[in-house]
Amino acid sequence: MSTTHRVVDVVVLGVGSGGEHVARKLGAAGLRVVAVDSGLVGGECPFHGCTPSKLLIRASDALAEARRAGELGGKVDVQASLGPAAQRVRESTHDWHDDAHVDSLEEAGVRLVRGHGRLAGPGVVEVDAPGGLTRLVATRGVVLNTGTEPAVPPVDGLAGTPYWTNRDVLAISEATVSLALVGGGPIGVELAQALRRFGTEVTIIEAGPRLLGPEEPEAGELLAEVLRDEGVDVRTGAELARVAHDGEQFHLDVDGEQVVVERLLVATGRSENIHDIGLETVGLDPGADHVEVDERMRAGERLWAVGDITGLGPWTHVSLYQGELAVRDVLGDTDGPWADYRAVSRVTFTDPEVGAVGLTEAQAREQGIDVVVGTADIGSDPRGWIHQARGLVKVVADRQTGVVVGATTMAPYGGEVLGLLSTAVHAQVPVSVLRTMHFAYPTFHRTIEVALRETGL
Repeated sequence: MSTTHRVVDVVVLGVGSGGEHVARKLGAAGLRVVAVDSGLVGGECPFHGCTPSKLLIRASDALAEARRAGELGGKVDVQASLGPAAQRVRESTHDWHDDAHVDSLEEAGVRLVRGHGRLAGPGVVEVDAPGGLTRLVATRGVVLNTGTEPAVPPVDGLAGTPYWTNRDVLAISEATVSLALVGGGPIGVELAQALRRFGTEVTIIEAGPRLLGPEEPEAGELLAEVLRDEGVDVRTGAELARVAHDGEQFHLDVDGEQVVVERLLVATGRSENIHDIGLETVGLDPGADHVEVDERMRAGERLWAVGDITGLGPWTHVSLYQGELAVRDVLGDTDGPWADYRAVSRVTFTDPEVGAVGLTEAQAREQGIDVVVGTADIGSDPRGWIHQARGLVKVVADRQTGVVVGATTMAPYGGEVLGLLSTAVHAQVPVSVLRTMHFAYPTFHRTIEVALRETGL
């Protein structure tokens, strides 16, 4: 096997959202950049996550809204079809081809090497590519962005069955008759609701005590009510003991009961791709849960890491944020500001959406904060009543400083409603100042005013 040697300025190992951003920015800055990936350039978000899932969700929301028309303005005959949404998914992913992403990198002067890359010491990456081994020596260093894979639990019998992950389900063009979904996190609940609205009989099997376990309990419990009202069989605190497939159907042993479905979707989180990238060659533990980084995204000598593998948030916006920090450090910026994760926001795109920022009440208490909480019902707000909406706003504040440290907004477009509270957490705006604002009437975000008042600050 032949070996090709190249000396460059920077190697970006893994080209998901953050890595793509880093490579493009450094290439545009005039550095010699090589990007290495064995998969699709752009990563999970544009091809298997953010974009295609939201296209499916948008279509399912339109179906749900049409079905509500009878209560509000007349008769509508709704006949669900997954075809149009599937077509939009194919268009957005270019049938799962990454030419547009590759072209953008090359226009910035970045060279792409396809293959499995591994660190081989500080500033060195070896790529097992078609045609031989490519050894890349980076004078400035290496940026890691190797991403994640769907995590699969060790359930008896599961490995030998044709189960789906999020990557498979987003490529279907027709709704399945029945589906069991293992996992009640954001991916699971989003897909469960969307598929149910297309006519699939859906069963959620969640081992934890509630849906959206890391978020506020009130949000997870209300979301379970919403999904059940739409016909989803939500089972929390459930044990999946065994899985079998008879060639046509899945047979699941759930708490001693047999659940029989046409398809099985596993959505039990993600697994970091860090165990076969040569971390041991740079003094890091390949068996760790994530790659530790400092405020500049430095992980070691001439080594940076961004994205899910840092363990600081499995969201595209965090990866892009970290990517920008890494770019600035590689280019020699000494001024900052550097990484700050106090106001990380996240959204689960169910209907209603669940937006959250900063700390939950439980997390704040674990940190020893003297917590005060304010909660308000979206449905009691005039806009909520008009829309027959369900949801809530919960504000978590520090009694001593009077500042909001976390919040949850569960509402139609709850992720948009969250904006004000994200700013408040990030800028450390006192509750006393927020309460003097003008809150437009009637809006969903006006419910924030009620929640702030309930804190008593």
